[in-house]
Amino acid sequence: MSIRLGYQIPNFTYPGTAADIGPTVIAQAREAEANGFDTVLVMDHFYQLPGIGAPEEPMLEAYTLLGALATATSTIQLSTLVTGNTYRNPAMLAKTVTTLDVMSGGRAVLAIGAGWYELEHQQMGYEFGTFTDRFARLEESLSIIEPMLRGRHPEVDGKWYQAHGTLNEPRVRDDLPIMLGGGGEKKTFGLAARYADHLNVICGDDEIPRKLEALAARCQEAGRDRDSLETSYLAFVIIDENGDTARDLQKQFLRKTGVDLDSLDEEGRSAATARHFVGTPDDVAEQIQRRVLDKGIDGITVNLVANGHIPGIVELTGKTLAPLVK
Repeated sequence: MSIRLGYQIPNFTYPGTAADIGPTVIAQAREAEANGFDTVLVMDHFYQLPGIGAPEEPMLEAYTLLGALATATSTIQLSTLVTGNTYRNPAMLAKTVTTLDVMSGGRAVLAIGAGWYELEHQQMGYEFGTFTDRFARLEESLSIIEPMLRGRHPEVDGKWYQAHGTLNEPRVRDDLPIMLGGGGEKKTFGLAARYADHLNVICGDDEIPRKLEALAARCQEAGRDRDSLETSYLAFVIIDENGDTARDLQKQFLRKTGVDLDSLDEEGRSAATARHFVGTPDDVAEQIQRRVLDKGIDGITVNLVANGHIPGIVELTGKTLAPLVK
């Protein structure tokens, strides 16, 4: 497994009608596949996230969408970033991602996290529970999912889930990758050290050194070689050949979420843009190298939340960033 350059599609608020969404998403996935990206990822949410848009904005169900992308692409890996554990029975999730793997010819990645978006849980009838509950459930889920992906038959009689000799056939491989995503230095990183092939680190870029130190500690506690666990970082990239255009797009995007960059002091601007990488291709490449890769992260996953749906922007981003990570 290797996610060195991933393309996450975080929104479906495009010009046109609902009928135009599918072709626009497929075009982005194909553009990513042709221009240096190794993985295309979608969010596992039912409503749009507060930091991106309003809840009522368009959002597609993740695994149905990934199945469609499997038929529209041929080489790129397919994943969520990340599956909310609370939304699915773990044995069913293992079966779902294994089916995606079979139908895509071995291109699926299982990415998973504890779940956090309370509004979705409340309005759709999923149990939310406490922070501690959600991580206990995630740990139980992984004790069922991991053996199912490897061809074993789990026996789990847990507080949250049960599995008794559970079958998972067919499979095209026994090493379907598992990725965890998040920034929790104890719980998320501890589970990653025990179960995952890859960790997508969610944090401000100034926190990366501390996060990697914590990950090394969790690996040591688990008796694992830290170098055997790949890492990547999720970046909000706003890129254009014209740097002023990119910076204007950033302001428009933030204004939509209720943030006016021009009214903030330096500290506020820094907090609002901690995961943003904005400007010309040269600007973005320099920022990604200095702020992320030079700090020890292995790969980068980007979303192009402001303009990724515009033909040519995914291509421009791939050609800009692929040389940094390949």
